[in-house]
Amino acid sequence: MNLERSSAVSLTSGSEPRIIRIKSGFLSVLSAVQVIAVWILLVVTALAAQSERWSEQKARDWYAQQPWLVGSNYNPASAINTLEMWQADSFDPKRIDLELGWAESLGMNTMRVSLHDLLWQDTEGFKRRLDQFLSIAAKHKIRPMFVLFDSVWDPDPKPGKQRAPRPGVHNSGWVQTPGRAALQNPSEYPRLEAYVKGVVGAFARDRRVLAWDIWNEPDNENPGSYNELEPKNKVELVLRLLPQAFAWAREAQPEQPLTSGVWKGDWSTPEKMTAMDRLQIDLSDVITFHNYDHPTELEKRINWLTRYNRPMICTEYMARGNGSFFFGGLMVGKVHNVGMINWGLVQGKTQTNLPWDSWQHPYVDREPSIWFHEVFRNDGTPYIPEEVEFIKRMTGKVKPQVKRAAGRNLN
Repeated sequence: MNLERSSAVSLTSGSEPRIIRIKSGFLSVLSAVQVIAVWILLVVTALAAQSERWSEQKARDWYAQQPWLVGSNYNPASAINTLEMWQADSFDPKRIDLELGWAESLGMNTMRVSLHDLLWQDTEGFKRRLDQFLSIAAKHKIRPMFVLFDSVWDPDPKPGKQRAPRPGVHNSGWVQTPGRAALQNPSEYPRLEAYVKGVVGAFARDRRVLAWDIWNEPDNENPGSYNELEPKNKVELVLRLLPQAFAWAREAQPEQPLTSGVWKGDWSTPEKMTAMDRLQIDLSDVITFHNYDHPTELEKRINWLTRYNRPMICTEYMARGNGSFFFGGLMVGKVHNVGMINWGLVQGKTQTNLPWDSWQHPYVDREPSIWFHEVFRNDGTPYIPEEVEFIKRMTGKVKPQVKRAAGRNLN
């Protein structure tokens, strides 16, 4: 019915008050519909923005609000891998509290901490333990970056009691997530999706969380350790799954940035980068990378990545036997305002104080000439006291003492 025409007819038939009320009511409903439509449009726009990669400006604004980020990749000395760290019967909050206290004493303000998809079998328990860990970290002024997936080391993870460390071997019990069986089976992907959305969603607005590292070294095929067990098409599988993993995380609408760090090869131009390198960079809100080489190589790689105009965090470095030290590494990071997260805090069951070559020549009858990773011995004493003092000076935990030259008393 044409309401305007009806109103005109009614006005000539002496029904003006009733029809004016009808027209006024219609316009009120129309205004309400328009308001609701605008509100829906704004909500959809906001959600769409949250589900997209951050702009360069948003990433820089976020980074400007952070202190200079310095920390370690963290797994407690009592755990051989992420499963043993997080499972209910081996989760050790007292040990975690002790060790994060040592990190705080250095002025460290972040830890990079790995999770595992198999932990989502105990959904509520896992979330409680994550919340407890975050409370402990916050007590020590530490905001962790959580790693969701990891392509490095053993491709056959199993929940439950974890095996003992292999004597004299670096990281002999670390396990991949997802394992090769899940990676090769698309019917497992909904379970992986539930894990990502569930974990990120539970802490998406939790200021105790610094960032989400979606996938550690996604195209690592583990030469020299587990390569013979890896799927022949592993890289192709991860190339397809990585964008999905980012999308799942973004659907949870986190306030924290997402990232995945490039770790090998030549990044000097896009053409020289691998397909995986380019994909990781294109999906990441902030740029992360690994480098275990001497400071000049670290600085060269930082310079390569500056073209992306995004904040940078080096999420793995410091391998003394390979020429990568806190001395030099932290100085380069500070000069370029790049966050620096070394591998290893405390000597423990991962045995990453031993070098990579221990896979070929286990250190069962000798100590390495110099520890590869780790800052502290198991009892909390520094491996190199001078190194610890240097870290404190770089983080501002202690101020450098300036010795004054003796001069003549002119009075």
